[in-house]
Amino acid sequence: MHRTRLAAGTAIAAITALTLAGCTGGDSRPSGKIEGTVTLQTWSLTPKYTDYLNGVISAFEAKYPGTKVTLLDQPGEGYSEKVLSQAATEQLPDVINLPPDFALPLAQQGLLEDVSKTGDLAKTYFAGAVDAFRYEGISGVYGYPWYLGTDVSYWNKSQLDGCGLNSAAPPKNTAELFAQAKVMHEHCPDTYLMSRLPGLGDFTVDGIKILSDDGKKFVFATPEAEKLVDSYAEAFKNGYMPPSVLNDDYLGNATLFKQGKVAWTTGGSTAINDFVKENPSLEGNVAITPALSVPPLWVQGVSVSKKSKNLATAIALAEFLTNAENQNAFGHLANIFPSTIASLEDPYYSKDDGTPAGQARIIAFAALKQAKVLTPYTVNDAMNDYFKQQLSLAISGQSSSHDALAKAQERMNQLLAKQ
Repeated sequence: MHRTRLAAGTAIAAITALTLAGCTGGDSRPSGKIEGTVTLQTWSLTPKYTDYLNGVISAFEAKYPGTKVTLLDQPGEGYSEKVLSQAATEQLPDVINLPPDFALPLAQQGLLEDVSKTGDLAKTYFAGAVDAFRYEGISGVYGYPWYLGTDVSYWNKSQLDGCGLNSAAPPKNTAELFAQAKVMHEHCPDTYLMSRLPGLGDFTVDGIKILSDDGKKFVFATPEAEKLVDSYAEAFKNGYMPPSVLNDDYLGNATLFKQGKVAWTTGGSTAINDFVKENPSLEGNVAITPALSVPPLWVQGVSVSKKSKNLATAIALAEFLTNAENQNAFGHLANIFPSTIASLEDPYYSKDDGTPAGQARIIAFAALKQAKVLTPYTVNDAMNDYFKQQLSLAISGQSSSHDALAKAQERMNQLLAKQ
């Protein structure tokens, strides 16, 4: 799952040097005949998935005689820069494999087709995956969801059951997490249920708005956010989390979980295999549940160049590549999930095969119905680093939650204004 982020400000600066025609927002679905040549650009999918991609292309060309698809796969390294270079020289491929954060600056400059005009996407794809290609301050949807990723929760059953809790009823939300962390600490002071600091995405999980509707201001510094940060500060003060969570050399909760030092972590549906491989004592000793409250969502998609010379064909190809049949086939080959609602009927994603990884896969895929992107794409590394610094001060007791959030919001708005 590609999770590389692109600093939107850098991307926009590179593209605004162009003289662009038109405005953002797409046209109605083109009525032209589906024929002619189009280029499909993918991101680091060959040679491993060359046969699959060629099979999809051959099927598309057979369905639409007179069409020709040229496959262009780009290396993983430097992909964002390559796309920006293509945009700057007006050489964007007709159909482009883009995660939503890479698509954002192109959508802002009117280079991508608004695919919401091509049909009712909500009938085909999971809502969160479609929403991932909607951007604050821009009307429309600028990509078809392709393949997805999400996390589930993993719990050490023996630690929960041995420390006053019930492994059959682990926390379902943040409030229950704090409550059960307290119980575990009271019964087993050297074992931890919680072992990570909150991020911006945790605000979304708790229903706290991060960005204004027009995308121009961060608005998370609220009493509700202060309450959440105070809860973490109290948990840290009371010893419900390892002291090392504030250290630069903190190993991370997944590593501590594998070492048997903490009772909860999150991870993808195949993470359980790695846990058991590195710590055989975890075999048969891990409960698997959906992520707390709102599952996180990572999205890959395909966007359509607004300047495609064969726009109807490009749209047809994007829809064909991302239909349920082709997505299901891809999901069976790769460690990814389809974005199509109809894939819920595929036994691979709906029937437990009796293995922990199979159980995790079923739980994770079902959770995609509620999953959403938790952090706005306008949040770059500098913003995130400053946010983490301020929250660390608040959680360690060196700052109040009010001051920390106010400072973080002010600085992040300054950085946002420069994008």
